[in-house]
Amino acid sequence: MQSDTNDPDILTQVVEPAEAGARLDQFLARRLNWSRARLQKLLKAGRVLVGGRARPPSYRVRGGDAVELTVPAPEPSELTPEALPLDIVYEDRDLLVVQKPPGLVVHPGAGHRGGTLLNALLHHCPDLAEIGEVSRPGLVHRLDKDTSGLLVAAKTSLAHAALVRQFQAHTITKRYLALVWGRLPEPEGQIEKEIGRHPRERQKMSVHPRRGKAAVTFWRVRREFPGPLTLVELTPQTGRTHQLRVHLASEGHPVLGDATYGGGVSRLAGAPKLKGLRPLVRRQLLHAWQLGLTHPRTGERLTWEAPLPEDFQAVVDCLENLKD
Repeated sequence: MQSDTNDPDILTQVVEPAEAGARLDQFLARRLNWSRARLQKLLKAGRVLVGGRARPPSYRVRGGDAVELTVPAPEPSELTPEALPLDIVYEDRDLLVVQKPPGLVVHPGAGHRGGTLLNALLHHCPDLAEIGEVSRPGLVHRLDKDTSGLLVAAKTSLAHAALVRQFQAHTITKRYLALVWGRLPEPEGQIEKEIGRHPRERQKMSVHPRRGKAAVTFWRVRREFPGPLTLVELTPQTGRTHQLRVHLASEGHPVLGDATYGGGVSRLAGAPKLKGLRPLVRRQLLHAWQLGLTHPRTGERLTWEAPLPEDFQAVVDCLENLKD
């Protein structure tokens, strides 16, 4: 719920049987997608009650427990609303779905204090500043800077909590299109490899059999082109950092234009038929083309699709004119 005053919000989360036995702080972190620091502050202040009693972070929740959080009015955000263009696909009182162009950072961070999608969202919807994490209000997922496509933001606390639960339960459908190097071995399949931080290059991720987290990606061949290059449809079951790019690269099929994971334009030098693509490929050709979720207020299943952006489509058009 939202408030027009400085009164606190009251959030109640009921523990499902499958969640019984989890630590209270871990249960809340998964349910709300909040930082550990924010939750610890509420717990220490006695603002988290279970059955009407304050509990420590180590308390093991039980099925049916009603966990009540008294959330203080948000502190003023340091984020600056900016009048940047937005490609709005859908909007109502709870949800805002936009198509992010390539090259746009989703939220401020090191090296990007402004000019992000979140700055634009805050200008369009000032109330967003009160939803979720102070550092990234309204956001429940992200896209890499050079990945284009659909992204949903929550405009209310109800929507934020519901979307977090749907992401955790893997009931939100996200489908991507990518141009990758090589030929896939079958018409469709899956990649199931754990992903973790690269052991030497800390800005990268890699597949890790011991130190990574479970990650699953389903793929389906859409079309094969000379080069060889292949247009594939990707459906991630999990949401690890750089998951699609890392999984594809681990199979020997990095995304075209993805220099970080071995698919950069330098490879075009070894493919004479593809020399015309070099001036067209300026980023990894990965696009979030479909998004499906259950509306947090109505329960209706909604699905949106976004066409390929101009740069991606130009590459596809060029490939369609090539002959083997």
